[in-house]
Amino acid sequence: MARLLRAKETGLVAVILVLGGLLAFFGGSVTVKQRDAATGRVIGQTQVNKFLQPANIDNILKSCSWTAVMAVGATILIISGGIDLSVGSIYCLAAVAGAMVLRALGPSGDHPNTPAFVAIALGILAAGAVGTLAGVGNGLMVVLLRVHPFIITLGTMSMYRGVAFVITKAQAVTDYPPVFGELVRWSVGDITPLPIMVVLLTAAVGYVLLMHTALGREIYAVGGNETACLFSGIRVGRVKLAVFTLAGLTAGVAAVITLGVFGSADSSTGRGYELDVIAAAVVGGASLSGGRGTALGAILGAIVIQLIANGIVILDIDSNYTEIIKGAVIIVAVVLDRFSTTLGQRRLVKA
Repeated sequence: MARLLRAKETGLVAVILVLGGLLAFFGGSVTVKQRDAATGRVIGQTQVNKFLQPANIDNILKSCSWTAVMAVGATILIISGGIDLSVGSIYCLAAVAGAMVLRALGPSGDHPNTPAFVAIALGILAAGAVGTLAGVGNGLMVVLLRVHPFIITLGTMSMYRGVAFVITKAQAVTDYPPVFGELVRWSVGDITPLPIMVVLLTAAVGYVLLMHTALGREIYAVGGNETACLFSGIRVGRVKLAVFTLAGLTAGVAAVITLGVFGSADSSTGRGYELDVIAAAVVGGASLSGGRGTALGAILGAIVIQLIANGIVILDIDSNYTEIIKGAVIIVAVVLDRFSTTLGQRRLVKA
């Protein structure tokens, strides 16, 4: 029990509960129209808590779903000692690729008679494949050129978005098979379960990979001490290529969720998402110096970031402060991580 109480994830759960409680208390109430289930006619009004209303909870979970999926990939990468500034651009390129396939097979596309399940499968495969290939490209350049991933991904951040701009000619890609959006936006009451299920599945796969596979142990080892790994026979280059590939794949999966929720994609999709993804990973406990982090922490970190964004709306704070607050959260998280690392090192020295 003591070990559980000391866990980083336990602290994050507490933070989420406190934030939720504060928003529920200070957020006030809102008037919601009541409609007849059969006719849809308005039959009355009721006051509900602005934060706790099911539609708002669904909006939080749905809006953080693509960030959470990418945060798992980013966390795995950060654990290995790397970083990916191009994740938002990979997400954009994957979304555009999937959208173009879905449009070609949609009602007004070049192949409108393609069965819906085939069109959906090909669209998902296109988004996932493009995201994965973009991640492979990042990994190969980092490993073969021996350049710091910060520099490589800073360059590919512009390159990948530029490719998306060129192939779409700055136009939105829409007109998918209708069943695709209906499937992703399918709801139970006011809750949209499919994005949440994708997040949970991603977290489960990330947990198993990091905690119960040889690759997971190597990822932690490379992030902890790359030089020692080289001398111990671990193929560091392969590990780095694997983590960049996984980061690209999660961006592709996140793009699929977005395509279903919004029903369109363009070259501006995901602009600035790298900040949210890295913030979620860092707030979730991933150390930018490598060697620490968990998949569950990434998911909880994404929820914290989305709660902050939602709180700005709930409390009627000027939305222009959103990026300032997110940046401050990243700084605080990194400073606390640094303090925790220094404190741990001092204890080891004294021991």
